[in-house]
Amino acid sequence: MSKYDYDIAVIGGGAAGLTVASGAAQLGAKTLLIEKEPSLGGDCLHFGCVPSKTLIHSAKIYHHMQQGERFGLPQVHPPAVDFRQVAKRIQSVIDVIQVHDSVERFNKLGVEVKFGRPCFADEHVVNLGSERISAKSWVIATGSSPAPPRISALNNISYITNKEIFSLDRLPQSMIVLGGGPIAIEMTQAFNRLGTKVSVVQRSAQILSKEDRDMADEVMEVLTGEGVQFYLGATVTDAREENGTKKITLQQGEEEIRLSADTVLLAQGQSPNIADFGLEKIDLEYTPRGIVVDNRMRTSQKHIYAPGDINGAFQFTHAAGYEGGIVVANAIFHLPRKVNTKWMPWCTYTEPELASIGMNEKQAKAANIEYKVWTEHFNENDRALAEGEERGKLKMLLDKKERPIGIQILGPRAGDLIGEWVAVLGSGMKLSSLAGTIHPYPTLAEINKRVAGSFISPKIFSPMVKKGLRLLFKLRGENS
Repeated sequence: MSKYDYDIAVIGGGAAGLTVASGAAQLGAKTLLIEKEPSLGGDCLHFGCVPSKTLIHSAKIYHHMQQGERFGLPQVHPPAVDFRQVAKRIQSVIDVIQVHDSVERFNKLGVEVKFGRPCFADEHVVNLGSERISAKSWVIATGSSPAPPRISALNNISYITNKEIFSLDRLPQSMIVLGGGPIAIEMTQAFNRLGTKVSVVQRSAQILSKEDRDMADEVMEVLTGEGVQFYLGATVTDAREENGTKKITLQQGEEEIRLSADTVLLAQGQSPNIADFGLEKIDLEYTPRGIVVDNRMRTSQKHIYAPGDINGAFQFTHAAGYEGGIVVANAIFHLPRKVNTKWMPWCTYTEPELASIGMNEKQAKAANIEYKVWTEHFNENDRALAEGEERGKLKMLLDKKERPIGIQILGPRAGDLIGEWVAVLGSGMKLSSLAGTIHPYPTLAEINKRVAGSFISPKIFSPMVKKGLRLLFKLRGENS
């Protein structure tokens, strides 16, 4: 009889946890999945990627309905947005995807699913209500939640986070967004396009602070042109609420600024869900950033793994799924598979989108890496011109050995365009090979081929090559 109830038990039914549970069960391991929420899917499905991209697309359609004259069409003045209908559509998309993340599906895969809040009793055992459950290996994939206010004064007002924003019963007339990261900026553009007057308050001097300044500033320029008001280098000094109106006082340099709105969105990052699991009882190492893991996703207790947002490394759904696969290899196959996030891509889904892979200029400078930048602009891409989406550019960074170390794309469907670079960089494909590929015309993806070609062309048509060819043609002429 087995010493443990399960071979592997997973806490958390988000992207990382579901990847581990499905993989382990299908490989024959006796698998348990524990989720505290009423349904599986995690933040990505219910409060993150899926609802946000659904909302963004609805806002994009509404915005473009009013842009008919740009495309030679009649000017249209659509009626005001009923946000209840937008929220209804968001929920319908969630419901369709929920089927893939349903308990029934995971039961069919061989996963036993329980709901509740487990707490570790020792290194191999948790208490789930009155039930005591043991497992040989444990996976903590509890994700993250919106970070609490950094300024205590914000506790004087009611605010929303990404947990509430997709199920509002009305469109806010005005909104103050606290934060300048991807979630904040995506929601800023979406709600502004739907008709909300939006102001953004950011502590640093740049939105999307992890991105290169030139790329982030162009995103801000687009949003400013659409009517968004930005307050950079500003901190909240006071907040109060009167008759439902939120009043916030800012300090921006020497100037004191007072803002008011009927809704405040708190979007100042995420905090790992590490509380109330009894981690202190099992001597598990963690910090305010998350649970500490090695490159095999193992914690300080080597039979306990922590993939996804909970470890604080990459807070992306695709990263969580990848790390979940690393756990399966190590915990089930016992193969020493290590994470390799050198070419981890990401994307901010504004319009235009901003996608990246590898190093940007900011990171290269911080690492003291010599580099050169090759740039292509979308206003020279025929498909972008045809669709009226010529804003933006592609930047390719090459190190001193002329090897690509990073790509940033600001432009239409940048999140899709970066996919080609995932394959190119991940496989070690030469730029000359990319330059020699055939892309259908006209497509946005030609910009990838073109930047590679712009790097290769000077080498092909260099003075030395030209001199050699002239000599070759001369010799052939003499022998003909």
